[in-house]
Amino acid sequence: MLVFRRVPEHAQTPTVLTIGNFDGLHRGHQALLARLTAAARRLGLPSALLTFEPHPREFFAPDQAPARLTSLREKLSLIEHCGVDKVYVCRFNAALASLPAEEFVSRILIQGLSVKHLIIGDDFRFGRGRSGDFELLQQASEIHHFGIEAMHTIDWEGERVSSSAVREALEAGDIEHAARLLGRPYCIAGRVVTGNRIGRELGFPTANVQLKRKRLPLAGIFAVNVSGIAAKPLPGAASLGVRPTLGCGLKPVLEVHLLDFDRSIYGAHVTVNFLHKLRDEAKFDSLDALQAQIARDVATTRTYFADTKNG
Repeated sequence: MLVFRRVPEHAQTPTVLTIGNFDGLHRGHQALLARLTAAARRLGLPSALLTFEPHPREFFAPDQAPARLTSLREKLSLIEHCGVDKVYVCRFNAALASLPAEEFVSRILIQGLSVKHLIIGDDFRFGRGRSGDFELLQQASEIHHFGIEAMHTIDWEGERVSSSAVREALEAGDIEHAARLLGRPYCIAGRVVTGNRIGRELGFPTANVQLKRKRLPLAGIFAVNVSGIAAKPLPGAASLGVRPTLGCGLKPVLEVHLLDFDRSIYGAHVTVNFLHKLRDEAKFDSLDALQAQIARDVATTRTYFADTKNG
């Protein structure tokens, strides 16, 4: 998959295109991309996706924007697994936000990407003041001679699939429900970096996974597995949060204690898959109390994996 950090002024080849933020790449997004790649094969053209960085809601109201489900790197990896040929990451800034919808079509879709067929979600809005919609794109398709189709919302087991629904499930601690909406376990990927080694001092060494996001869609103690280290994902217990026992105002961290594993993995890029929430974060009166609770969490995690294996 080719990734471009801007839309070219003039397209080199025509494209079959979709547009959106694709945060989380849930089942609805996956269905849209399946339709995109099928249309591209049918027309003999490359499939392309246009997305925005930062998320428009982060640009307009950074303090009110929802927590991202996926970082840009995670999103690009998931898109690649869906078979998309090209991704254009368009910087969302004041100039783009003020671009009239008609100019967005002529400058970006026609001139920059040479769209021959466009597939979008039926609620897609674009252009200054969000004035552009599917009706405007239909009119543009007749003028500029490209095909267009809308992708309606996907229902899964009677529920509308959306990034908001995934976020709500994660915030509620219903990790299994989030996985059903995503079609896979929710995950966070990052590089293993040096931490403060508190876990090792307490007898439970942890891998500290670097977080590159301002807000997190979930917090607590979880049963997880970790890929990127061995041939198969390794089971573990993870803590994601601000570690209130160690102090106030600390930045969120993701720490994973891998079961029956004691090898240095500093520098490795790993993916932590969240499988089940054990409990919320809690503040303990002492490190001894924290150590005792970690021991209980690890025991509960072992039971979880044993039950899952036997079940």
